[in-house]
Amino acid sequence: MLDIKILQNASEIIQYDSPDIPYTIQSRKLSNFTDMRALCHWHDDIEIIYVFDGEMMYDINGKILHLKAGDTVIVNSHQMHFGYATHNKECIFTCMLFHPNLLKSNIFMYEKYVKPIITTPVIEYWYFPHSEFNTGFPGTHLTNLYKKYQSGLMNDYEVVGNFYIIWNEIYKNTDSKLYIDPVSQNNDIHIQKKMITYIMLHYYDNIDLEDIAAAGNISRSKCCQIFKKYMQQSPVAYLNAYRMELSCNLLKTTSYSITSIATSCGYNHLSYFSRIFLKKFGCTPMEYRKKFQSC
Repeated sequence: MLDIKILQNASEIIQYDSPDIPYTIQSRKLSNFTDMRALCHWHDDIEIIYVFDGEMMYDINGKILHLKAGDTVIVNSHQMHFGYATHNKECIFTCMLFHPNLLKSNIFMYEKYVKPIITTPVIEYWYFPHSEFNTGFPGTHLTNLYKKYQSGLMNDYEVVGNFYIIWNEIYKNTDSKLYIDPVSQNNDIHIQKKMITYIMLHYYDNIDLEDIAAAGNISRSKCCQIFKKYMQQSPVAYLNAYRMELSCNLLKTTSYSITSIATSCGYNHLSYFSRIFLKKFGCTPMEYRKKFQSC
């Protein structure tokens, strides 16, 4: 996995299949993620997760869904989200992302059918259990879309056309009352984003719980409560998980020395870095690098 690239507000910069057409369609496995757990992130794009095989837990702004084979979840723009394994079980899923600008060919239609939905804080996601949608949208539609795209039988124009079809289904499954008179987003979510942004921009510094709490302008106890609610881990645990994710990517994709990687990821003492790395992954950083170099 490549490290998450972010904007100044910590929203993820998506690496699209084509730089000129803002969408990407990929098949993924939870085992490709460190600890079989993705890092919490958010972005402008609409994200569609369709589970092919296995199961996983999916967290959206602290709301947890248990996704199984055939289930679909569509995450609205700017929502915090991440998936993780249940009891280390593998999960194979399709991840599709497209930027709302793809739906902007007609500004009147965009303003009427798209913008009100992606800008309201009330609508976080759409969940389609397999038991309710055995055929048609979204399961069969998304499966066919992925298979045709991967086999090269679908060009960009047809892919974008499918995203219009998907959005029409989203629009039909959305109560207009939710976005005609929108309410303000939960302030705790805003604070959580501020603290994650701080971590992503300062992970290489010598920061601690006090600094993270200060970034959200809250007490240390409140900071811990919010992280527990939305991240299911402590602030320091999230910081270390983020640092570990970055260090793994550097070990796999660069020839930097172990010392340089440790320092660049916020660990000033190589012995401490090696110790927590060994505890987390069951091998030393050098052994981890050799394992991937031999693949």
